[in-house]
Amino acid sequence: SAPLHIACGRCTRPTTLTEQPHPCPLLVEHGVQPPPEVSARARSQHLAQAACCRHGPAHRHHVLENKRGKEKRSRYSQHRQAHPAPPAPRGGVSRGSPPQPRLGASPRTGLPPRPTGPALPCPGRPSPPPPRLSERRRRRRRRRRRRRRRRRSPPRRVVPHRPQNGGGGAAEAAGGQRRPRGAVADPAPPAQVRPRGRSGAALPELRRFPSVLGTLSPSLTHTPRRERGARDRRLARPEGRGPAGGCWQPPGQPSPPPLRVFCSTFDVAVVGAGIVGLASARELVLRHPELAFAVLEKEQELAHHQSGHNSGVIHSGIYYTPGSLKAKLCVQGAALCYEYCDQKGIPYKQCGKLIVAVEQDEIPRLKALYERGLQNNVRGLKLIGSKEIQAKEPFCRGLMALDSPYTGIVNYKQVAESYAEDFQEAGGTILTDFEVTGMVMAKESSSESADGLKYPVIVRNSKGEEIYCRHIVTCAGLYSDRLSEISGCSPEPRIVPFRGDYLVLKPEKCYMVKGNIYPVPNPRFPFLGFHFTPRMDGSVWLGPNAVLAFKREGYKLFDFSTTDFFDAVLYSGLWKLVLRNLSYGLSEMYRACFLSAQVKELQKFIPEVTVNDVLRGPSGVRAQALDSDGNLVDDFVFDGGTGDIGSRILHVRNAPSPAATSSLAIAKMIADEVKRRFEL
Repeated sequence: SAPLHIACGRCTRPTTLTEQPHPCPLLVEHGVQPPPEVSARARSQHLAQAACCRHGPAHRHHVLENKRGKEKRSRYSQHRQAHPAPPAPRGGVSRGSPPQPRLGASPRTGLPPRPTGPALPCPGRPSPPPPRLSERRRRRRRRRRRRRRRRRSPPRRVVPHRPQNGGGGAAEAAGGQRRPRGAVADPAPPAQVRPRGRSGAALPELRRFPSVLGTLSPSLTHTPRRERGARDRRLARPEGRGPAGGCWQPPGQPSPPPLRVFCSTFDVAVVGAGIVGLASARELVLRHPELAFAVLEKEQELAHHQSGHNSGVIHSGIYYTPGSLKAKLCVQGAALCYEYCDQKGIPYKQCGKLIVAVEQDEIPRLKALYERGLQNNVRGLKLIGSKEIQAKEPFCRGLMALDSPYTGIVNYKQVAESYAEDFQEAGGTILTDFEVTGMVMAKESSSESADGLKYPVIVRNSKGEEIYCRHIVTCAGLYSDRLSEISGCSPEPRIVPFRGDYLVLKPEKCYMVKGNIYPVPNPRFPFLGFHFTPRMDGSVWLGPNAVLAFKREGYKLFDFSTTDFFDAVLYSGLWKLVLRNLSYGLSEMYRACFLSAQVKELQKFIPEVTVNDVLRGPSGVRAQALDSDGNLVDDFVFDGGTGDIGSRILHVRNAPSPAATSSLAIAKMIADEVKRRFEL
């Protein structure tokens, strides 16, 4: 729009009003308003900059409009320096004498009120910039601001930290009454609570470990910390509880009430809450209900690794050398597993298994496998031809097969959780998030203290917590060799992790598989090869392969642990195994990288399977024991040690497949060995 030429009625100064702010700030005070032709933006800017003097109504409008924004505050400070206020009258407040009352004076300061008359004219030139403060004065000003902020901040209050495991706190655990809402109790030092043995004498002092008995672990100590918000204040109250931690709870069950008895001593501690460890602990507590037992698990849940990452097959005992522990315990364990599932109502399917020969040179090996199964007393074995194969598996092709109708499938994680429930119902304790890093003899074990002699072994975890026990049984799976070395026993045989990757048949293609379909194993290679495995949820798993894992718990291709990697590659037994089976290892790595290579192996049995019918599925890591000569340890291995602590420990050094099937039979054997060794 074209500029409008108007004049101010008070200062008679001609000016131009355009889209930019008006240069004469007196128009509003002098009664001149912008014409209606000016846009709203120019009008608001004109009103914001209209006042030019410190006193009067125009000044008050100027202050209100310039409160927001750094630039406006800067312009206001420059304006005050250019137009200072008149000096205050002498005498009164600053002289120490009583203030002189004046007509219209402010009751707060004793100064005259601000004038309300017309504003003073502006000289019309920009205000000079304020004097720049020195760096020293700026630092001093910043320090004063920080001190003022600290004085304004509320004082800190130290509240006792909520017990991690829920519970009602130390007062309730000791049998006292709840304190009133809002009251803060002083945290009790750890040394005030001392565990006592069965004879009443005090045991060595614990180090921050939440003592437990039964299914819940109330905190033994309190850790003060700063209160941070409403959530911390709520949790600091007596009724403010969280989920129970430190002890395993059966899924879907509410937390039990907090216990009032503290116990940190056990007769036997079982390290490892896999299916073998839980079955062994269950068998021990059922045989010796008068003793105290504990299961120590480094993860937050049970059966987290090998027990929860397997194919779920209940093996019948065909493959194993006659007379070996695997052959004996697998046949016994399968019968016990079916019986246990029937008692507990755990679902399973006895769908059978076909070991199929697809080439002529596999038939002699298949017949030898049949004879081995008969020697192992496997029930229902028989050899069938191609027509009978198609009658059982319509989409499977083969020359001859070994039919094992006694083979089944089950969810072993569900079985392991059932073992844990039985163990806790019998009075056992399960401690999760307890990674064992040390086992030493207590100093009191050589003293005259009866309890010191009764519980001489200290078990420490990665957090510095401790428990005392008489004997230890380790079922650590992937870490069995490291626990053996920690306890002073032999590190041989070493554990080498092998990762197995499964494929999953698409749901619309699962009708092609009814039961387990296995290849004839090659005696030159240690693994069973690709097979078809139906699952309890209706899916079908294909595989697995077998490649070296770069991490003991590495379920993904690029999972890597420096410690685990160098432990494996620096072991001479691994290199001997690799050189002996180089072609097999390279083919497994090739199949792991290319999906079509794995499907090609599967098409030997079911030609209708294509690459488009499969998806990449889960993975598992197998703990394979390996001796220094490069031989895979093909049987279950149990050993102990020598010396004060070695004589009190029983190690399960190697328990690969079929350990899940054999878990109840292994538990009976471990219970017999514990009774014999430790004289329980």
